[in-house]
Amino acid sequence: MTRSRRTARNRIPLRLRRAAVTWDRQPPTWRDARPGVIADALKRALGRPSGNWYVLGASRAVTAERSIGRTVGGSEVVAWRDSSGRLRAGPGACPHLGAPLRDSPVRCGTLVCHWHGLALSGEPFAGWEPYPAFDDGVLAWVRLDHVGGETPLERPVVPPRPEAGDTVDSVYEGVGVCEPEDVVANRLDPWHGAWFHPYSFVDLTVTSTPSGGDEGEEDGFAVDVSFKIVGRVVVPVRALFTAPEPRTVVMHITEGEGRGSVVESHATPLGPDLMGRPRTAVTEALLAASDRRGFAVARAAAPLLRPLIRASAGRLWRDDLAYAERRWELRSSGRFPG
Repeated sequence: MTRSRRTARNRIPLRLRRAAVTWDRQPPTWRDARPGVIADALKRALGRPSGNWYVLGASRAVTAERSIGRTVGGSEVVAWRDSSGRLRAGPGACPHLGAPLRDSPVRCGTLVCHWHGLALSGEPFAGWEPYPAFDDGVLAWVRLDHVGGETPLERPVVPPRPEAGDTVDSVYEGVGVCEPEDVVANRLDPWHGAWFHPYSFVDLTVTSTPSGGDEGEEDGFAVDVSFKIVGRVVVPVRALFTAPEPRTVVMHITEGEGRGSVVESHATPLGPDLMGRPRTAVTEALLAASDRRGFAVARAAAPLLRPLIRASAGRLWRDDLAYAERRWELRSSGRFPG
């Protein structure tokens, strides 16, 4: 290949597959996707500390005028911003007569109960005690020691990310009938990608699996995969899947287009539904990075791109939540293989 052709190839991230392999003719992955490998990786993830931190949602969803509310592990939580923009969180029931504070407005950094006007600044009041909250710039977190039961940590276990000013970020949220471990198990099975999501992934090969966390080695799954654009046009990358804490799986793009980009999948237990089944919220944060000159245009267009990114994530999670829900159904009925 001439130097000019190599330069052009490096400048253009798209590739043309040599031959379009149909879905049913791609190599089966079930022999490699050994249940024991996935189960061992899941067990190690569940054994890592979380410090009792839970994702509430996207940081930008909590504004100066708008609070967010969520039930985490059966506990109502409300979060808002004070007059300095600091994230505040606490019990979601008003200490006066139990009004749902998630429906209450924020005025000058104070949460004002819409039943009788009781104002909460984020400091203790009449038995209402605030919860530790953390804003990592993309996601809002709350620490619930009575739910997690672990030794508390000062801040959540946030994986390494590219610099926020150099990324396009987007947050998707969905809910499934399952437990957090079912979501994590789905993420720790990269072999299903090209079979279950053929509209997005092709030519997927798992190049290495977790070693058990030996010192100096990354406890993750390395994957070569191509993101499908249209027809035979793809973007090939290498990715690493790791689980830094019990309810989080992170995909780092380590080689190829978007090197340094991160996709975080966080699972937050909500509580049972009306039938007593567990419900789990999935919050997926994408932080896309690129060293290409034209990426500045993408950053400027981020508000227009976010709905498209969320729609793409929603299509994937429609399937992956079905996977997680099926896994929970089998586990809860004693029919899960292995």
